Amino acid sequence: MENERKLSRPEANNNNNKNEPPPSVSIPLVNDGPLTAATGGTELSCFRCTLPFGVVVLIAGIVVTAVAYSLNSHGSTISHFGLALLSAGVALLGLSAACWKLRSEKKKEERRRESQAALVTNHRIV
Repeated sequence: MENERKLSRPEANNNNNKNEPPPSVSIPLVNDGPLTAATGGTELSCFRCTLPFGVVVLIAGIVVTAVAYSLNSHGSTISHFGLALLSAGVALLGLSAACWKLRSEKKKEERRRESQAALVTNHRIV
């Protein structure tokens, strides 16, 4: 019983000197250069990647679900798999649309800022 109390006390840790901070872990910095070189600069355009995968998964889900329901196997593993593929395809297409919308809004905002900066620069010159 006394042994259990000693283990459960906060003072019973491996740190003998209480003024020492706990050891720190250094995390290396990640350089985006190799990633950009490997992907050709498309790592920031997720909609270009998820759109084809979403279409392929959606078509596969349609085919598997059609086969499952043509065999009257409602509630079987193949019908569940087909429905999972269908929902994954729809989710990927939705993700692609959301990424495309966010990227187009970001580009629109950047263009607006650039045009405002050009107007301010031209106004100062005149």
